[in-house]
Parts: sequence; structure tokens; C-alpha cells
Amino acid sequence: MGKQIETNIIHHGDCRRILQTLPDECVDLIVTSPPYADRRKHTYGGVPPDEYVGWFLPITAELRRVLKPEGSFILNIKERVVDGERGTYVMELVLAMRKQGWLWTEEYCWHKKNCYPGKWPNRFRDAWEHCYHLTKQKEFKMFQEAVMVPMGDWAEKRLKNLSKTDLVRDESRSKSGFGKRVANWIGRDLVYPTNVLHLATEVSNKNHSAVFPLELPMWFIRLFTQKGDLVLDPFMGSGTTARAAVKLDRKYVGIELQQEYIGLANRVLQAEQPALIAESKTAYSVKKRKKR
Repeated sequence: MGKQIETNIIHHGDCRRILQTLPDECVDLIVTSPPYADRRKHTYGGVPPDEYVGWFLPITAELRRVLKPEGSFILNIKERVVDGERGTYVMELVLAMRKQGWLWTEEYCWHKKNCYPGKWPNRFRDAWEHCYHLTKQKEFKMFQEAVMVPMGDWAEKRLKNLSKTDLVRDESRSKSGFGKRVANWIGRDLVYPTNVLHLATEVSNKNHSAVFPLELPMWFIRLFTQKGDLVLDPFMGSGTTARAAVKLDRKYVGIELQQEYIGLANRVLQAEQPALIAESKTAYSVKKRKKR
């Protein structure tokens, strides 16, 4: 019988240590937003930009080990500006992760719809963040129909008067190999979304220094998992990823350094889903961890 892992639980401690206790290939999806360089100093101590890659790579090595071959890793992160210049630690991290064996499969852009105004001498206010999609192999679980969106008003006029070109596959004039057939969308109500997610920032949770909106992990959980799958967040914070997993009938495992945030997360989870929390620490069968 394979080794088992407790699910629907948030572990207290440093993820660099706790991840080592998890079995190999036990997680279907990882969704997380780690402390950004030199940010959340009062909460997590802060990591200087020039030390960030070295600090994070041991964590991503463990994440790669616990992720199933067909699983996905969504990394929400943003570079910062220092002395008027954009930092490069995020780009350096992605390149280093590729050398570690990760595939940089896609990059989603989280557009913050409610970003308020600001003024700087040499730039404009950030209104977006990266959501890197990394995998262990080219073939992975993905359920695109789960995140389809309404067709939109454009279709009413555009599809009424189709040209001859619209009825066949129109190859790109740039010889890129891409093409489109507009007639494919006649009679459809839903279409596939773009890789830009238009979501407002979290404004209701004032108990954590950086909270992403509940809809962000929910969108990726729908896209890359099915009911009963296991979602991991090694920087759980106030429990947003766990809440998203519970709402979508997935299991979760979280890790959080600050005990106060674990208490906050568990209180919210219990209030939202008391029946499910009563069944916490459910056994989830996985493969035995390989001996080293």
C-alpha cells in the first residue's frame, strides 16, 4: 500500500523543511504567491533580489518532486523597481527553473481591474502581475472547457456578414503558421478565454499583507484539476488557495510560516465549509517516496 498524506490541512512551519516530508508525485496542482524580493519584511523577513534565486530554487526542486508528472505549477510573482530600474530576479528565476528541469509552458497575465492611480517620474503604476505556468512534461492535465467565457457582443455583427475568407482557414500573412476560420464560431455561446485574467485585487481581507483574489486560484484550479484532486500552496498565507479548493470540491495541503494566519485561515474555512473541515486530514493515497 502506498504512503499516505494528510489533506485539508495547513502545516505550520517553513516550506523548505515541510515539503521534504511530503511523498513523491502526490500533488495535482501547485498554486502559490511567494514573498516577493524585499517585500513582506515584517511578515516573512524579506529576501534581497540578488539572493532570491538561490533562496527559491531549493523550494522549486521540492515542488517538482511532489508534483505529479501530469500536474501544473502556477507561480504568481512580480519583479520590483529599485532606484528607478526594473529588477531581473523574476526572469533569472524562470531561467534557473528551466535548468532545473521545469518547462515554462505558458505565462498568464493577471490584470488588476481596480488598480488605483499613482504617479512616478519615469513610469506608470503597475496594474498587472505574472502567473507563470510551469510543468514537468509537455503533456499535462488541462480542462479548457471549464473556463470558457461568453462569446461577447462582437459576434452579433461579425458573424452576420461572413466573407469567403471567413469560411475557410485563413493562414497568417506573416507565414507564422497560425490561422483562423471565423465560421467556426457560428451558433456558439461560449469561447475559450485569452491568457489575460481581468480580476480585481482583494480588498475585503485586511488581515494579511498580500492577498490575491479568490477568483485567481479558482480559475487555475478549474483549468488544471478535477473534483477530488489535490492542490498545494506552500505559501498559504490567510488561506485563499485552500478556500478556492474547498469551493470547487478539491482537496488541499497548505504550508504557512505564521501561526496567526493559519488560525485565520482555519476560522474562515470552518465558517464557509464546516462539514468539509470536520473531515479534514483525509487520507489521500500516493506513491511511496523514493529512497535516495
